[in-house]
Amino acid sequence: MTRTGFALILLMAGTPAMAATDAAGFEDLGKLEGRVIGALDADVGQPGGPVTHLDRRLKLQPCPQTVTIDPPALGAVALRCESLGWRIRVPLVKSPNAQAVANATAVGNTSPAAIYQPVQPQTPALIKRGDPVQLIAGDGGFTVSTAAVAQEDGRLGGRIRVKPADKGQIVIGMVEDSGRVRASAF
Repeated sequence: MTRTGFALILLMAGTPAMAATDAAGFEDLGKLEGRVIGALDADVGQPGGPVTHLDRRLKLQPCPQTVTIDPPALGAVALRCESLGWRIRVPLVKSPNAQAVANATAVGNTSPAAIYQPVQPQTPALIKRGDPVQLIAGDGGFTVSTAAVAQEDGRLGGRIRVKPADKGQIVIGMVEDSGRVRASAF
C-alpha cells in the first residue's frame, strides 16, 4: 500500500460525517430514526414514540458532529445539527396512562418517552375560555407575571393558549391553579 492510499484511508476513517451518511451522501435517516427511538425508549407508533417514520424524501447535509436530540416538549422532539443549522421536529404519540406518568414525574422516575402526557378528561376545567388569568414566568429566584385572557378551557396540568392583556402574542402555558398559568419554556 502506498503512502497516499494509507493517508486516504486514515482521512476517510477520521471523518465523522462519513459514518452518518447514506449511499447518496445525505444524512442517514435510518440511523437518525434509530437514535430517536433509542432516546425515547419507544418504537414508532407506540405511546411516547414518534407518530411515524422520518420522511425518507428529506435530503439533509450530513452533520459533522452528533445530532442533538432535544427533550420532548409540546408533543414533539427536535433533532438539530447546530453547525449546519438544520432542525427537524418529530411529533410523538400521546401516552395513554397520563396519571401514572404524572405520578412518576412528581417522583422523578420518568423515561424521556413518558414526559409527553395528555390532559385528564375526568378532571373539571379550572379555567374557561375568556377567563382572566395570571400568566407567570420565571426561574432561578425571580418571577414575572402579567394579566392575560385564556383562549381555551384548561384543566390542572394541561397546556392552554393565553393572550396577554397588553395585546401581545399568544403564549402556551400550563395550568397550575384556578386563574394561574405558567408560561412554557421552549
